[in-house]
Amino acid sequence: MYDYLIVGSGLYGAVFAHEAKKAGKRVLVIDKRPNIAGNVYTETVEGIHVHKYGAHIFHTNNIEVWNYITQLATFNRFTNSPVANYKGELFSLPFNMYTFNKMWGVVTPEEAAAKIAEQRKEITGEPKNLEEQAISLVGRDIYEKLIKGYTEKQWGRDCKDLPAFIIKRLPVRLTFDNNYFNALYQGIPIGGYTQMIANMLDGIEVRLGVDYLEHKSELDALAEKVVYTGAIDAYFGYQLGTLEYRSVRFETEILDMPNFQGNAAVNYTDRETPWTRIIEHKWFEFGKDKNGNDLPKTVISREFSSEWKPGDEPYYPVNDEKNSALYAEYKKLAEEESKVIFGGRLGEYKYYDMDAVIDNALIKVKNELSKVNV
Repeated sequence: MYDYLIVGSGLYGAVFAHEAKKAGKRVLVIDKRPNIAGNVYTETVEGIHVHKYGAHIFHTNNIEVWNYITQLATFNRFTNSPVANYKGELFSLPFNMYTFNKMWGVVTPEEAAAKIAEQRKEITGEPKNLEEQAISLVGRDIYEKLIKGYTEKQWGRDCKDLPAFIIKRLPVRLTFDNNYFNALYQGIPIGGYTQMIANMLDGIEVRLGVDYLEHKSELDALAEKVVYTGAIDAYFGYQLGTLEYRSVRFETEILDMPNFQGNAAVNYTDRETPWTRIIEHKWFEFGKDKNGNDLPKTVISREFSSEWKPGDEPYYPVNDEKNSALYAEYKKLAEEESKVIFGGRLGEYKYYDMDAVIDNALIKVKNELSKVNV
């Protein structure tokens, strides 16, 4: 008999499993995929760690999380500095002095601030939708070239039909700073995320290719408690209705060239280009193999955003009023399940950065173990 059956070997499940085992608990981890690591899974192609389910760049201001994760992996010094491509024009992201100089020819922070202030005046009163919210923050020019098309592709809806709260704030930097994340600690685990998760699961029994919901009763019988990191509505058989997600499809290619775009991430911000961005995976590790040699080939992934449908991988919860209300009803059902802990992005129907997933898993497992050990 196991103390914990952990459904899902992504970050949340792996952290919970690691801590429970450390506390002397018997743990079984299952995953319906053929590999560990959930959406942070990286596979090695041509010596490059390819982020199979989209780019994952670790960043945090939480010193406890950073200290925790760096015991399990050594991180490189990668800094996220994406580039926006609008119909062949290249702009720096986040919005900074390089962006404003390219957009308007301004040279000083004072000129840039004046230009933004002038354009923001277009919106008076409380913004009624995402378009008005964005213009009220950064003005019409930046909105049209760098926000509108990208956002509409990502959400599959016109910006006028999206709620204002999706863009609560947009970082505007009146400095020449291309570091996208305003985080003290940032990087990519050397050896890839799969190796990091493998380190967490070291010594723990893992069964892959096992669908929990298909074999629920027999799997539940194996353990005192279940930690479930799958979709909460799926757990309850969609009995209250289906929560909505956005999904992402990837087209990945190996190219016989050393350098395709010169950057890890290039966002395509016009509406006409069907993909939202192209990731060139080798630049997450500076184009070098583990011995520091230049890699002769490259691997790119085009990302296409789409409405989620059953069978697709759910990525981003659509946290609008309708879905939030439905999740609240599922949460009530979850609270009645005394032997099940729901956690992670799908279990809690919440978009989490990686550091927040780790932090929440650590808090949950600590509370859980303190109750068990009383």
